[in-house]
Parts: sequence; C-alpha cells; structure tokens
Amino acid sequence: MLSQVKLIAEPWDVGEGGYQVGNFPVLWAEWNGKYRDSVRSYWKGDEGQVGEIAYRLTGSPDLYQWNGKRPQASINFVTAHDGYTLADLVSYNEKHNGANGENNQDGDNNNKSWNCGAEGPTQDPEINAVRRRQQRNFLCTLFLSQGVPMLCGGDECGRTQQGNNNAYCQDNEISWKKWAWDEHAERLNHFTSRLIKSRHEHPIFRRPKFFQGRKIRGSEIKDIMWFNPGGTEMEDEEWNTAFVRTLGVMLSGDTIDVRDFYGRPIQDDTFLMLLNAHHETVNFVLPGQEEVRWELIIDTCLEEGFLETPKIFSSSEDAHRKESFKQTRTDRADQRR
Repeated sequence: MLSQVKLIAEPWDVGEGGYQVGNFPVLWAEWNGKYRDSVRSYWKGDEGQVGEIAYRLTGSPDLYQWNGKRPQASINFVTAHDGYTLADLVSYNEKHNGANGENNQDGDNNNKSWNCGAEGPTQDPEINAVRRRQQRNFLCTLFLSQGVPMLCGGDECGRTQQGNNNAYCQDNEISWKKWAWDEHAERLNHFTSRLIKSRHEHPIFRRPKFFQGRKIRGSEIKDIMWFNPGGTEMEDEEWNTAFVRTLGVMLSGDTIDVRDFYGRPIQDDTFLMLLNAHHETVNFVLPGQEEVRWELIIDTCLEEGFLETPKIFSSSEDAHRKESFKQTRTDRADQRR
C-alpha cells in the first residue's frame, strides 16, 4: 500500500530533538521549515540571508543532497494551516490572538513577518501597494524554486485571519474564506494561476536532480550561475557580507545533464531571476555578451505582475527599477536566442 502513495513528513515535534528537517530517509518528502523561515527573512529585509535564499531556491541541497535524495524531497512553503496567512504575513508585526481566549499567549511569537509600515488594515495606498507586491514576491519565489511548492488555500486571493496565527479554534469570519473578492483578490488569483501555468510549462523549474554549479560534461555551459547587481559572478566575500540583499540567478536551459524517460535531453529556455530585498532601488547590469537579448516577463512592481507585452533588454544596459516605498521584488527574465 505504501509503495503507491507519497510519504510526506511534517518533521518537527515538541521537546529536545523534535526538529528533524532533512533527517527523514530516502523516499520521504518533508515540509521544509527552513525554506519557510529563509524566504520570510529574506523578503523581510533581514541581513545575511543571500546564502540561505540561494540554498532554498535550488531545492535545499544542503538538507537533502547528502543522503541521495532529489529536489522533490523538499516541500516548499511560505505559509501553512498553522500561523499567518500570506496576507497577514505582510500586514502584522505581532500576532493578534485575543479572540482565542488565552490572553494572546497562544501561537508562535516568531513569525518573521513585516507589516510594511502599519499594523493591520490601513487606508494608506502606498503601504497597501507594498503589501500586494510582497505577496507577489513570495508567490514568485515559491513557484520558481526547485522542489515541490505547497500553497495554503486562500493565499491565492489574499485571505486574512485578522492577524490571528492560531485560528484553529475559530469557526467564524476569522477563519472562514471570503468568496466575494475585490479587484485585488481577483488580480492576485490570476497572477497565481499564471505562475502555476508557467511552472508547468517550463521543466527548468522542476528539475529531477540538483544543480552542479559547474560546466556540465558535454557542454560549455554552467547549469546555474549567481550574479551581483554589477552583472558579474558572486564572490565569496559577497556571499558572506551581511548587508547584501540583492541576488541574480541564471538557470540554463541548454545543459544536457537532465534526460527524459527515453534518454533524450530535456532542454528549456534560459531564465534569469533578479531579487532585491533592499529598501532602495537597485539597478542590475544584465549578464552575458552584448548580443544576448533578455525578455522581461514578470515584474512584481506591477500590479498585474506579468507583462502582456514583454520588454526587451540587452546585456549591455542596466535593467531599470522603479522607485518605491519599499523596494522588494523578484523579476524573471527569459533569454531568447
């Protein structure tokens, strides 16, 4: 019976030694709590997170590669049935569990959340715009990471629990899903649907093996490369610099190290993701030779997220980034040769 089912662990429990992320045997997948914490910390703007976010984007090889597992062992998530919803993650700095009857003492205090400038609902259009952008940042990161994405129901439309991070005991409007969506909920749902479709269409985001970070035998191309805003490969010093909050990652679709059931190479477009969790605008120089053209597909500064008419950039020019109240976003560009 077990040979025909997927075995997924929620690998933590109370008490000493209860946290076992990365320790379940081969054929088990795990809820990756380190993915959740790292992605939240990075987009919150915490220092020293670029190394961690790199591990999580690539399927957490530090947790799973050592014992022969594949990237699909990592069940990636930002939110789950416990804790904040995605909308609350970007709207509250502190939990608001007063309705649970335990004097706000229940629920986790360490949520790695950021309210974007105001606690709870606000009429400030700038703060609300940043909150919507942050949700797009989280969703992009989730669906463009190696591993298996897990989306908590309601996050695709901005469901809120009014800051309650332990709402299992509430059978009322705190925990109910609101099906009457406003324009922002409709737009976020459409954006999420397009992300899912894009992931399904491009095998580069669903690799069955980990990246090697070097030239693949039979190819002169690295399967993955990491860039700083200047368009050059990241150095060790940059990985270890606490204030660095920007990162570029290029996923090559031209390598031949991944093959299908019949032994044929699985190839795809080459994708470049530019992440900026700094509080100011950062210009990126696009990597590659001057004749390489990049097609901008997603810009999370835009309310729609996806560009209906992709913009074209060359590797010799800066990718301009708009000024914003809090400049935190992830872009995806598709290299067309």
